Amino acid sequence: MAEPSSRTRFGWRFWLLLAATLAGVAITSSLGRWQLSRGAEKEALQAAITARQQQPALDGATLARPLTPTQKDTLLHRTITLRGEWLADRTVFLDNRPMQGQAGFFVVTPLRLAGSDTVLLVQRGWAPRHQRQRESLPPVDTPAGPVQVNGRIAEHPSRVYQLGTDSAGPIRQNLDLEAFRAETGLPLASVMVLQTGPPSDGLRRDWPEAASGVDKHYGYAFQWFGLCTLIGLLFLWFQVVRPFYRSRRLA
Repeated sequence: MAEPSSRTRFGWRFWLLLAATLAGVAITSSLGRWQLSRGAEKEALQAAITARQQQPALDGATLARPLTPTQKDTLLHRTITLRGEWLADRTVFLDNRPMQGQAGFFVVTPLRLAGSDTVLLVQRGWAPRHQRQRESLPPVDTPAGPVQVNGRIAEHPSRVYQLGTDSAGPIRQNLDLEAFRAETGLPLASVMVLQTGPPSDGLRRDWPEAASGVDKHYGYAFQWFGLCTLIGLLFLWFQVVRPFYRSRRLA
């Protein structure tokens, strides 16, 4: 007796599910490989960040001149020692910036660099917000006269969601560099410095370490490859293994 052809053994539903399975496996495996490549890129970025942080500290003269976008990128995360004077009356309190689960402010004060007209925004630390009086400013000490500030070069604080435009008062949701430069008339540098060190001036500095987010990409890759494997196993079980044993029992 002749063996039944594949056309008789498997109906159109089988071939449709096979095509869908192959498409699903191809898409999920491709997404998994893409996440692995992104993870490798982020690992290289993390290595570059670590290498920059281990280089000798820069001084304020590095930021007292105009910087190109490429120069800015190469300076990010470098440690730096600044000397200058605080412009206390221009201090800004960025609201809705929690630290360790507590509501509070990022305190940003302009620093006029010694021997230069350049002014640098310094994210000096974090201060808690009054639980009831939201417009109350936390007690922050801003020393007068020459000061020395240790920190690392950083991007400007990430933006948080806000309704409408920011006021010009000390408490704000976000701080736009160009808008603040126009508002104050200060010759602001194009980067800012994140002050590091132990708590002082009524401010905490428990900043998270600069990270590239590589673990996130590897986690996503694991999920995509897991879904790819699950799609293949489900097809094999429901369309091949289970029908095979069912036909054996009926024979």
